[in-house]
Amino acid sequence: MKIRVRFAPSPTGPLHIGGLRTALYNYLYAKKHGGDFILRIEDTDQKRLVKGSEDYIVEALTWAGIEPDEGGRKEGPFGPYNQSGRKDLYQKHVEQLVGEGKAYYAFDSDEDLQKLREEGTSKGGAFLYSAQNRLRLKNSLTMTSQEVDKALGEKPFVIRLLVQPNHEVVVSDNVRGTIRVNSNTIDDKILMKKDGFPTYHFANVIDDHLMEISTVIRGEEWLPSLPFHDLLYTAFGWKSPTFIHLPLILKPSGKGKLSKRDGDKLGIPVFPISWNKENIGFRELGFLPEAMTNYLAFLGWNNTSGQEIYKMNQLIEEFHIEGIQKGSARFDYTKAKWINQQHLSSYTPEDLLNQFASYFRPLKSFSRENKIKIVSLIASRIDLLSDIRAQIEVFIKNPSIDEKIARKILKKNPIAILEKSKVLLEQKPFANLKGELFDWAKSENVAIGSVMQTLRLSLVGSLSGPDLFSIMEILGKDVTLDRLVSATSFFVNLNLDS
Repeated sequence: MKIRVRFAPSPTGPLHIGGLRTALYNYLYAKKHGGDFILRIEDTDQKRLVKGSEDYIVEALTWAGIEPDEGGRKEGPFGPYNQSGRKDLYQKHVEQLVGEGKAYYAFDSDEDLQKLREEGTSKGGAFLYSAQNRLRLKNSLTMTSQEVDKALGEKPFVIRLLVQPNHEVVVSDNVRGTIRVNSNTIDDKILMKKDGFPTYHFANVIDDHLMEISTVIRGEEWLPSLPFHDLLYTAFGWKSPTFIHLPLILKPSGKGKLSKRDGDKLGIPVFPISWNKENIGFRELGFLPEAMTNYLAFLGWNNTSGQEIYKMNQLIEEFHIEGIQKGSARFDYTKAKWINQQHLSSYTPEDLLNQFASYFRPLKSFSRENKIKIVSLIASRIDLLSDIRAQIEVFIKNPSIDEKIARKILKKNPIAILEKSKVLLEQKPFANLKGELFDWAKSENVAIGSVMQTLRLSLVGSLSGPDLFSIMEILGKDVTLDRLVSATSFFVNLNLDS
């Protein structure tokens, strides 16, 4: 049997990274086994649809390198791939169940059901629309055929599955093992809503069967639905697919599930690409798509090799279901950035310049040779592509000297160091500058550390950064001299104020 998997998001807002991980695991499993990855849009809940969500989902998957074999922007033999376009199929199948006595019409009002729920709560229990009370409610099981026909023409109704009481429902999950549930704990869930659209559960099972889905890989939050889904497969006489439920992704603290709202609360991204100005995505923050999928792959899956850095083709080769863990995975933004840095470090300076040219646009006045030198200098200091701007600023903008830091090195005679540096810079080639300056410092009993701190603060505005003499060479003699002159004036004025 050919492996066919699906990712079935609802277009009710931006895709959370938990959803992207689900898509990734489905994709890896399909490609590992030469199967098909299907994108199915579950848009039956018309009240919750958010404009632009479907396009966002497709764009996010495309950015991550997770391209569907069917669905999204790609047609296939099992379409349509939006559930809103499959209503006739759901109607046909629900009528089959009603005709076979496995489902029934229910005419209870929302107000009546709410009252029953409140009564159940007041008695310390929960109201279930099931065998224990359905014969006391307003449904086709308690009405004559004439009454049913009349009600169908006059009243809103839903269609519910008839769950048989007093038997054990046994289901299996490849990660969780065997799960046993008494059918008395399962209510007669709604299959078709009053608006004529199917519920998630019903459409899900129908589509998985008709699209020949072999393996359902989805989030742990759907595990409680598994027994009910099994009842639907049984009602139709269909073989159910293999089920794999993925562990939750927790907040960085490890306390509670990472939600869409946690991005704002915790100051971390939770969306693969930006949804709006307030909800910034990993892409816009400067993550590489291969780093994103690399990190997400390990949020709930363990490999056997101990290797941490993977390209997509390597993940496909090594991915195995046995490595999916039961326990929840804690989101670690610092680790995500480290993985991104590891991927960035695999690029040559030329590749970085070519593939991410927009980030280096401020260097347009520099020669190609100097651009490559700059990238070589800053590459190890970049965790995210968005870090590039701050790292190259030293080459395009005169630094602001921090007065607080400057006062700390004032006693190290920075003015003398700067004056000597200017003289040597005017007289000596760059190749000899470092040696000449260090020889002078030794002869004058000036600490090398004082020399470097003074020059670095004067030329780049901080006490850390890439190799200073390489920066000076790229800046050129004129720009370097200008910065040394400005710094000298700064320290002279600071000295006068002290």
